Amino acid sequence: MRFLTAGESHGRCLTAIVEGIDAGTPIDVRSIDAELVRRQMGHGRGGRMSIEQDRAEILSGVDDGLASGSPIAIRIWNKDFKIDVLPAVTRPRPGHADLAGVLKYDREDARDILERASARETAARVAVGSICKQYLALKGV
Repeated sequence: MRFLTAGESHGRCLTAIVEGIDAGTPIDVRSIDAELVRRQMGHGRGGRMSIEQDRAEILSGVDDGLASGSPIAIRIWNKDFKIDVLPAVTRPRPGHADLAGVLKYDREDARDILERASARETAARVAVGSICKQYLALKGV
């Protein structure tokens, strides 16, 4: 089993692709949404948790509630989409991934790094985790 995520904190959407789920595995999008709601009840400093009302949209890999065996693609829209108007970040923030990312990827603008290394990005990981929980439950784990 493997997954990838894409998208930025203030980008249009977050996406994930999960592969390795057996064909015929029941996938309940309501369970994914319930986990996303549970994520939003956590503690945070920003207002994003009240702005976003996360809902997963399964784009492919599931037909009539059953995994097809092909990779499962998920999208979670960002209502607070504004990445195109945000200023560059040129001073890394202490305690964040900014400095390490700027050095690793040789970027002057840390926005590219911080948009991916944000708490918001965990919504895609929670959606993937929900699919994995459903799969494991079916296997008795």
